[in-house]
Amino acid sequence: MTTGLAALLVLFALLVPNSLDRVAPGSFVRLPVEAIYLAAVLILLPPKAGRAVSLTAGAVLGLLTLVKFLDMGFYSVLDRPFDPVLDWILFDDAEEFLSSTLGRTGAAVAVAGIVILALLLVVLVTLAVRRLSGIVLRHSTLATRTTLMLGVAWITVSTLGLQLVEGIPFAAKATSRQVQERVMLLRKGLNDGREFSQQAAVDDFRGTPPGKLLNGLRGKDVIFAFVESYGRGAVQDPRMAPRVGAVLENQTGRLREAGFSSRSGWLTSPTTGAGSWLAHSTLMSGLWIDNNQRYRTATASDRFTLTGAFQRSKAWRTVGMMPGVRRSWPEGQFYHFDKIYDSREMGYRGPMFSWSPVPDQFTLRAFERLEHGKKDRRPLMTTAILATSHNPWAPLPSTVGWDQLGDGSLFHAQKRAGKDPKDVWKDPRQVRTEYRRSIEYSIRNLTDYVARYGGKDTVLVFLGDHQPVPVVVGNHVSRDVPISIVAHDPKVMERMSGWGWDEGLKPGKKAPVWRMDSFRDRFLTTFGPGPGTKND
Repeated sequence: MTTGLAALLVLFALLVPNSLDRVAPGSFVRLPVEAIYLAAVLILLPPKAGRAVSLTAGAVLGLLTLVKFLDMGFYSVLDRPFDPVLDWILFDDAEEFLSSTLGRTGAAVAVAGIVILALLLVVLVTLAVRRLSGIVLRHSTLATRTTLMLGVAWITVSTLGLQLVEGIPFAAKATSRQVQERVMLLRKGLNDGREFSQQAAVDDFRGTPPGKLLNGLRGKDVIFAFVESYGRGAVQDPRMAPRVGAVLENQTGRLREAGFSSRSGWLTSPTTGAGSWLAHSTLMSGLWIDNNQRYRTATASDRFTLTGAFQRSKAWRTVGMMPGVRRSWPEGQFYHFDKIYDSREMGYRGPMFSWSPVPDQFTLRAFERLEHGKKDRRPLMTTAILATSHNPWAPLPSTVGWDQLGDGSLFHAQKRAGKDPKDVWKDPRQVRTEYRRSIEYSIRNLTDYVARYGGKDTVLVFLGDHQPVPVVVGNHVSRDVPISIVAHDPKVMERMSGWGWDEGLKPGKKAPVWRMDSFRDRFLTTFGPGPGTKND
């Protein structure tokens, strides 16, 4: 009985895929070559050395199985495998997310349970391999014949490409392939820092004189707004696009009535599912920042950012509206803000809506009260992070009258009446619906704000930071996000006429697609001394 359970556990460890969308009964009806290799090695080695090898092999297989489960989680959120060099910092963010949704006690219990299960998995797999190896060592003659027979069978079915289940080869070498992929990923991660530093050292705009920066926007109030998880799926996935598209069309008309025109295109984000800070820093720095090692390197440097360009020109006051920041944020210095308003400084006395500390409508109204609505002020360059559309999309706030927001206390009743995320996440269709509703809420409030409070000198650049998690849009989808520019002054639109963007807030399928790191240079060039020039 024990030996049978050990065999099943080892087969499971060798055959389990590292992505949930590949887990199927047929995945476990295969012959793993790694088991044959290990049996052959044990037969050839002296018993003492064989026992040491079996212990090491068991521990390695246990760790590899744990990594497969980590991959499942990363594919489910980020649509990529776990990076053993660059991804450890993400566990802090995962713990913070658990705390915001389950509370500190619930998060502590969940983390403790996960750690215990992980250790138990490694130990059990190690013991299972050790037990099966002992049988091989004690019955070497039978083990030799069986190993030769299985080896010939594996080579035969591999050569013939036989499949018991369509699309799944019977001869498996998934664990060996995973080891190779991990080695390559490890090598890439170790070399990435040096390559990124070399890329960051090249910057055509670093020495641009202040008087030649952003001349085409002088006197304008420029707002850069990131809409959390606003991706191509929201605009083009047939399960969501009709409703989101209707909001975009309606808000295009609303802005037009207020005297604004708009154009839209696509940017390819460096991340998907999560990691908003990677997208924010990529857009602002003009560097491709697709992992946290690059993020730390960039934010610790003196890289010339878009915000820095506005500040260096001395023609704007630079402001950051950061509702997701709830503690010290040293990286803020990298962006060169004159003033940062985090969730503690907006005057909000309402509840958190799951992860989102402040509803988007309140963030925008706080910006009006604290900065934009003041008399005799300088032009503003503002970066606003709209976080209501952050996972898990339940409960969601509702739009109220702008003059009724007060200190946000009215949102307590909305939260009590809202949906429980645990109930929503039982059904992917509900998750998709609540995601869509959150995007509609964010876009509607942002564009309503511009139509209500904007003026002839208002310029809005708003975009998504990344696509939502795969449960909403599926795995292996595009990383594109919509980007729109809204302006009252037709001269602003004239300058970007060569971009080829579509009219309105909804980019079409054939609208240009740029990498997000290319936007900084295009923007600085277009609105610099003249289109197509940088430093003349």
